[in-house]
Parts: sequence; C-alpha cells; structure tokens
Amino acid sequence: MTGPEPTDQEPAGARGGGRDRRPTMADIARHVGVSRPLVSIVLRGAEGASDATRQRVLRAAAELGYRPDSLAQGLRSNRTRHLGVLFALRRPFEVELVEQMFPVVERLGYHLLLGATTAFRGQEAVTDELLRYRCEGLVVVGPELDGHRLEPVAEEVPVVEIGRRVTRGPVDVVRNDDAFGTRQAVDHLVSLGHRAIAFVDGGDNPGAEDRRAGYAAAMAAHGLAAEARVVPGGYTEDEGAKAAGLLLSDRLPTAVIASNDLSAIGLLDSVLRAGVRVPHELSVVGYDDSRFARLPGIDLTSVRQDVPRMAELAVQAVVERLDLPPREPRDVALPPQLVVRGTTAPPP
Repeated sequence: MTGPEPTDQEPAGARGGGRDRRPTMADIARHVGVSRPLVSIVLRGAEGASDATRQRVLRAAAELGYRPDSLAQGLRSNRTRHLGVLFALRRPFEVELVEQMFPVVERLGYHLLLGATTAFRGQEAVTDELLRYRCEGLVVVGPELDGHRLEPVAEEVPVVEIGRRVTRGPVDVVRNDDAFGTRQAVDHLVSLGHRAIAFVDGGDNPGAEDRRAGYAAAMAAHGLAAEARVVPGGYTEDEGAKAAGLLLSDRLPTAVIASNDLSAIGLLDSVLRAGVRVPHELSVVGYDDSRFARLPGIDLTSVRQDVPRMAELAVQAVVERLDLPPREPRDVALPPQLVVRGTTAPPP
C-alpha cells in the first residue's frame, strides 16, 4: 500500500531562493539529478525506483530538510490523521496527561492538535475549532458537566472522555478509580493512628464525586463515620486556602485529605502561615501526585494516577474506532497508588 502523493505547495513569493523558503520535491530532483515524478514515487513508497536511487532521494530529502504538506495529503486521501484533545491549561494533571499522549500518537501514525479551554474559551468553542481543522477523533480531558453538547459530535467522530463519563452515546471512558484512591488515603492515615480525618471536597470537578464517596465509605468501614467531616473546596490553590480557613476557625482535625494536589498546596500554605506544624500537628494528603507534589519543598503525600497508561489507553481507543471494526464503548478504571512522603505522620 502506498500513501498519497506528497505535495510541493510553496508560500507566495517563495521562488527565488530565499533562505526561509521550504524545500520542495523539485529541489530534491535538482539536487539528485532525477525527475520530479521519480522523487514523488520514492517519497510515496511506490514501486518504480531502484534501491540506489531511492537511497539518494531520501538522503537528499533529509539533507535539505524537506517536509511534505500533511494538510494537502489529507485532502487528497480524505484523511487528515489529526486527533484533537480538549484540556484545561490551569490543571497540572491535565497538562501532564496531554504531554504523555504525544509519543503514543506519533507511534500510531497520527498527529495531535491541542484545544485548550480557558476562562474565555469554553469546551464548545474549542470543539468547533478542532473539528474545523478536520480532527478525526477527540479526547476530552475532564469533560464539563453539560456533556449533552458533545452528543452530536460523538455521532460524527470517535470521542473518548478522560476522568468521568458525561456524554451519552458511543463514547469510551478512561478514568482513575477515584473512590479506591481516597480509600487508600484514609487507610494510610488510620494506620498511623488518626481518627479525626477531614476531607476537602472537589465540587463538581472530574472525579470529585467518587473521591468524596470513597472517603465516606472508608471512614464508615473503619468505624469513624461520626468523625467524617467534608469541607467545601475545589481543585485550585485558592479553594484549598479557603478550606484551610474553615478548618482553622473550628476544631482542627489531626489529618486532612484534599481532592487534588493544588487544593492541598493551598491548604498547606495557609495552615503553615497560621503556625500549624505539618505533619507534627496536621497530616495532609493530596490527590494526583502531580509534579508540584514531588517538589522537595512540598514533599506531599498524594494518590498517584497512572498518567502514561491513561494517555495510552485514551489514544488507542480513538484510533481503534477509526481503524478497526465497530465495537461496544468501554469504561476503563485504572487503580491508583498512594505515594507516602513527608506530610503525613502519626497524630500528636
């Protein structure tokens, strides 16, 4: 099987030997001393060129820095091999997850187009933009709760949601077993001797409901349901700091589990400023095991999600729907792992 013919589209004014002009197949042909159609045959992997000529052409293409116009190739083949990913720039976990997708996409012969949602660009606007660039499938990291807006998209292209299921229809889901993660955190703190263990809620963010449920179930399993205490919060440093203020203004527990690492860091900053010694007077556990948690100055005990595996499964799910026969949607929950560092210790 051979690919579509590479194209030689040049920007206006490119002819004339300008230093910034992209090399073309005609340049390769002149460099090697063969015809342009023969260069095209070699670059398409088609038959009709000797091994010696093929090597000369490929070597010249590398030396000249030739890059085929992938958009034009996609127009010829009616395939762009573009995969779009929707994610939020403000969450370190999502940024790390997207970073792990790049080697997987490249290995499978696709290209990744980034669609970052911000306070000024919502999920719907970013999705429309990615589809205008002819993305053949979408990976949605932490989908917004109004998932019905993606239902028409899921009927048009394969969609994978990471973190939680929101959209009805033929959508794959790759997520962390968040309830199991917070159960591990509670088990760890109880094993150290803690009983007064509070939980900073994550609001309506991805995974927050399951993390809250896991905390409640674990406290009940240890006979500590009466000690359970859920404090309003979210997934940002500011929300963690506000939760710390609520804890400091009332009865301070001996341990607290935050719904994610950013919230835990905001909480840590506030309690340390208030003179609370961590972990001697208050143990703190985060969630995600982000890069911030691993910094020496923070050294946060946290629940680690298998980010590389989540990225791999999400990309593979989209590619399977594009390249293989139809199948039923999958919901894959990966087990997390508690990583113990310096913010947890036995209670005073």
